[in-house]
Amino acid sequence: MDLSYGFFYFAYALAMFIPGLAVFVRRMHDIGKSGWWYFIALIPIIGAIWLLVLCLTEGTPGDNEYGPDPKA
Repeated sequence: MDLSYGFFYFAYALAMFIPGLAVFVRRMHDIGKSGWWYFIALIPIIGAIWLLVLCLTEGTPGDNEYGPDPKA
């Protein structure tokens, strides 16, 4: 008896990708960078490390071009 969960996995991954992308873009906006920085992940190893560094960076204090400081 073979139970294939491929469709459910794909549906779950697609449903989680969109909100995850939105959170990442919001985080990039918090540090004053564009959401297009997501594509730096296409560079093997270095891209993933740089995205991690960007995500752990403290946000810019005060307003920036993307809006007000969410911590204020």
